[in-house]
Amino acid sequence: MNVPLWFAIAIAAYLGVKLTRVPAWMVAVLLIAGFLLAHSFFGSLIGSGLNGGASVLGGSK
Repeated sequence: MNVPLWFAIAIAAYLGVKLTRVPAWMVAVLLIAGFLLAHSFFGSLIGSGLNGGASVLGGSK
């Protein structure tokens, strides 16, 4: 089953607001900041750091 990324993010944001009582403006700010960060120089650094950390925790090198 293929689900568009925007739909999955919208469902996660909705559940986050309803279940954890996070303000909707905070969810919007975090989504916009994440989008802007992903298209910057730091996006590749964060991605490689997450991949490296996952491989260390997973045991593969």
